[in-house]
Amino acid sequence: MGDRFRLRAALRGLGVRWRLRGRLPARHALVVANHVSWLDTVVLLAAGVPRLVAKSEVRHWPLIGRISAQQGGVFLDRSRPRALPVAVREVRDILAGGGVVAVFAEGTTSCGEGAGGFRPAFFQAAIDAPAPVVPVTLRFQAGGVPTTRAAFVGAETLLVSLRRVLATRGLVIRVAVGTAIHAGPAASRRTIARIASVAAGCQPAAPLAPVLALPALPPPAQTPASAGLEQAA
Repeated sequence: MGDRFRLRAALRGLGVRWRLRGRLPARHALVVANHVSWLDTVVLLAAGVPRLVAKSEVRHWPLIGRISAQQGGVFLDRSRPRALPVAVREVRDILAGGGVVAVFAEGTTSCGEGAGGFRPAFFQAAIDAPAPVVPVTLRFQAGGVPTTRAAFVGAETLLVSLRRVLATRGLVIRVAVGTAIHAGPAASRRTIARIASVAAGCQPAAPLAPVLALPALPPPAQTPASAGLEQAA
């Protein structure tokens, strides 16, 4: 049994169903997704994403860590500031070689309402490779309505979160693949990050640019007849 099927079996064992809308890229793309739960990693690997960027602790998680490591996942030690540029270069090299890497670009989990948008660091890898950016939205439902039961936030342990997931009936993860964003070499990583963040539903679209005020035009010259009409009014 392949790793993908083991992960799908694990989801079934947890009572979690998942639905994929759209097609994940098979090669040469940076997949960027919002981050709600440890289940995000499971469902993306089960759906066919070959590699993910994950915090270094994930390497030691049961099943998920082993499969992520075997598939060439990029593990980031967030306690070391110098580890980030090294990880970005590693992702760039994978993309340049035609590979696919997924990153949870918010940088942390949230309850599903977004954590302030995507952080720009890993978008530089897509610009330098160069490779398209594919936004993915993950949404959790239970009984047909949105739920935060699967959220993995704060100081909560994996075991506590796992127990809550097992106690949640009818949990469904909806995975929606967006339209690829092609960034040119002159693109700004912050701009691409914001576009992808909006596409993945992590932050609202930017308001329209304000309309510049035009200079006031002088009032039309009044003829004696029009002056008389104005006064009469």
